[in-house]
Amino acid sequence: MRPPATPDEVEAWLRRHGWTPDTRRTAEADRLIDARVRDSAGQGFPLQPWDAVRSFVSRYTGVEFPAPLAPERAFVADPTLGYQGDAEDITELAAEVGRRLFPVGYEFGEAGIVLMDDLGRFFYLHHTGPYFLGQDEAQALSSLMRGDQDEVDDYCV
Repeated sequence: MRPPATPDEVEAWLRRHGWTPDTRRTAEADRLIDARVRDSAGQGFPLQPWDAVRSFVSRYTGVEFPAPLAPERAFVADPTLGYQGDAEDITELAAEVGRRLFPVGYEFGEAGIVLMDDLGRFFYLHHTGPYFLGQDEAQALSSLMRGDQDEVDDYCV
């Protein structure tokens, strides 16, 4: 993976698309997360969020963040997008990385699911397989902005 974008570059990207540091859409985030919880339970693989998931989604939901070099791809902090059977795939990836995972958004254009683990790391579940986006929110947003990702194998138990 390339070195991450600077915090200033990431913040400028976010702001260009309507985000501000004081953004909090808590009610909308709760509604989306609760819908995802119900959907995963209906699939037979219940997923449970935690406070950091709710915080992340509340700060970024409601805004699309197109990738500067590939504007047909955009990150959207909406955990409800998925595909039939995705809760099982998320559960399997959680077992591989040895941590709880929960969807925090998706990448429009590629239909990849962005996941957060309970250590604050971010992963990307794509039809070509799982990938690692970053050790923290800053690295993950940089990866989403630049279209970078790393092989997940180094982050599995």
